[in-house]
Amino acid sequence: MVKIDLKDRKILYQLDLDSRQSLTQIGKKVGLKKDVVSYRIKRLQEGGIIRFFWTNINAYKLGYVVFRFYINYQYVTPDIKKNIIQYLVKDKHTWVVSSLVGRYDLSVVVWVKDINDFYHFWEKLLNKYGDYFAQKVFSIYVKAFSYPRSYLLLDEYNKSDREKYEIVGGGKTVEVDELDFQILNEIAENARISLIDLAEKINTSSQTINYRLKNLIKSGVIQGFRVALDVSKLGLRYYKVDVHLKEHSSRNSIINYIKFNPYVGFIATSAGVSDLEIEFYVKDSVKLQQIMENVNLKFPGATRNYEYFTVENNHKLRCVPEI
Repeated sequence: MVKIDLKDRKILYQLDLDSRQSLTQIGKKVGLKKDVVSYRIKRLQEGGIIRFFWTNINAYKLGYVVFRFYINYQYVTPDIKKNIIQYLVKDKHTWVVSSLVGRYDLSVVVWVKDINDFYHFWEKLLNKYGDYFAQKVFSIYVKAFSYPRSYLLLDEYNKSDREKYEIVGGGKTVEVDELDFQILNEIAENARISLIDLAEKINTSSQTINYRLKNLIKSGVIQGFRVALDVSKLGLRYYKVDVHLKEHSSRNSIINYIKFNPYVGFIATSAGVSDLEIEFYVKDSVKLQQIMENVNLKFPGATRNYEYFTVENNHKLRCVPEI
């Protein structure tokens, strides 16, 4: 665990609300000079707390659908496990690749255009590593809600920040051209890249980049610029919870209740494994169970049961397929 003070937490919170803010803008909000903010961000990066800056992209609006699958290994050596993970991380379709501790060993979320696209991805994976999969469980994401890291400030965060990000499946797609997709490709895992550097990479002007970014934000394709943290260095653990409902009509009410919990970072509705998937950043499983018990008390009889897994390592987070 790395020791950080309230100013560090405020900087991290501002970076998670909008990681493309300038150092001057962040400094005004946290009460520090620009140079001090720069120094603290670099220290947080060198200390491993800040992993990278990512862009929250609604790829549903680009015509993609989302499959999630869990895997249990069999007959694997550490090297084989490493190879499987590296293969999935490098695949252009994957959104999230996470090693778990609990009922499943690996969680993978992929962006595809349709069921045939997924089948092609899946056949390639099975042909290469299928002998090492003891169990495979699938679901389809319908909606996804991503929330800011309110646990950094607890009583000091703005409640309205909790309603900022939402990715919804279906609906009208947004037409983007090759330049738009090149921009999304570059900023997906490098949200703080400057307009000048981005323009050089894509071989266009910074004015054009700025105009295109504003349009992508306005259309809802880009929903925000965030920061990825190693929460273990903050004394927290990363959990995924699959909730199975008894009363499906209570789903939206449960979401609207629990989304204001500062320890919740992500909620997804799905068809398949579970009715709700919730991600938490909490000190331990005791705190997690307390939160879930409060949900059961608030909505008696609504949930059938739930199961949780520790995310041991989040290997990839990329909200748009790679070019």
